[in-house]
Amino acid sequence: MRRPSLCVLLHLFAALVIAGGALAQPSPNAHITLGHSTVPLNGPWRFHLGDDARWASPDFDDSAWEAVDLTPAPGAHDGDVGLPGYVTGWSQRGHAGHTGYAWYRMKVTVDSDAGTPLALAGPTLVDSTYQLYVDGKLLGGSGVFTGASPTVYGVRPTKFCLPQTSSAGTQTFVVAIRVWMDPADASSESGGMHVAPTMGDAEGIDRLVQVQWLQTFKGYVVDAIEPLAFVLLACMVFGLIASRTRDSYRWLVAALLLLALLRVHQALFYWTPYLSLRCYDVTVTVLLRPLVLATWALAWRDWFRLPASPWWGRAISVLTAAYIALALIGRPWFPPFDAHGLKAAADVAVQCIRLAFVALYLWTLGAGVLRSASASGCLAAIAAILVGIGLFATELNAIGIPGIWFPYGTGVARGQYAYAAFIALFFVLILVRSAGYARRR
Repeated sequence: MRRPSLCVLLHLFAALVIAGGALAQPSPNAHITLGHSTVPLNGPWRFHLGDDARWASPDFDDSAWEAVDLTPAPGAHDGDVGLPGYVTGWSQRGHAGHTGYAWYRMKVTVDSDAGTPLALAGPTLVDSTYQLYVDGKLLGGSGVFTGASPTVYGVRPTKFCLPQTSSAGTQTFVVAIRVWMDPADASSESGGMHVAPTMGDAEGIDRLVQVQWLQTFKGYVVDAIEPLAFVLLACMVFGLIASRTRDSYRWLVAALLLLALLRVHQALFYWTPYLSLRCYDVTVTVLLRPLVLATWALAWRDWFRLPASPWWGRAISVLTAAYIALALIGRPWFPPFDAHGLKAAADVAVQCIRLAFVALYLWTLGAGVLRSASASGCLAAIAAILVGIGLFATELNAIGIPGIWFPYGTGVARGQYAYAAFIALFFVLILVRSAGYARRR
């Protein structure tokens, strides 16, 4: 994704190129000249951990704050959908382990033509949500900042119109960004803004936000299409059930529908303002992931026509219940105290349970291949492997298999490739099995 080029002059950071003065002066003053152009506000920004409503004021003295430069390396992009201009968060800038509030401030002086409306494109990647203030006035943001902690929603490309003066020439804005990082987002690179906001004329910012939305759409469109395909496959499996055979497919229907629900949450979170991070975390991390593992293990047992045994169902039930309980305890927002490392122990236990599911899954696959030594059985084994690539992404990442590729600059996950191949293959398998039932009739 390319931003529109500058038409006149671009002079960023001129007021800060003074030896030894970076930490002794007030909020950095970036002086830019705008025609019909946009300029990323890479900094340096003033940065401070904590929260205070006074920090939004244009008169606040931030000279004691540290300076943070958000200038990205050439060609840098995030590791998910390929958003350009990516930089690491505050966890790698001397504040590892910090979650909660922090503020960024910058003073920007703009030379623009008379009557040219100005706007600002908000940061497209923030851990976890933000509010944007200009000259002390709240213009908007991506979360709901009420209560003890904000409600986090996906950060989407957003345009903010800047105050306009009637006279031409120089305007000065104090931009302040209040950031909240949720404990659920904590990682080795997390914290604060990863892509700087951009200032420019309103028309240029409109075009930029459209391009940012296109990149965001491309990054998650597969997560919207594949769930539809899973639902269609589930409808086809209902056709097998209607054949009134002795084969059982109820777990397969459940597995396909639950997998569709799991996958579509990605698109819902990043495309819409309706799914909060907490809701996503509870639904996906605590509930859907263990249920999807359990139903797929049972679904392949039925597909390969393996004999049902009491220990099999009991083992999966116990593992699933333990997975849900431990995943809930291990979430950083769950109330119980962590004085004795309870949450860390729960995370380790969840990893062990996932490895147990890997063993059960592989056992089912091996037993199914031995029982169905035919072409359709081999194709079903390949389909099971493809589903397993998506289900056990964490375990594959742990052994060093790349998780995301970037064809044409857009991130596509390993699981998305695997699920796409599975959808095509399993469509054929359902047709083959339906034809077999028809011949027997």
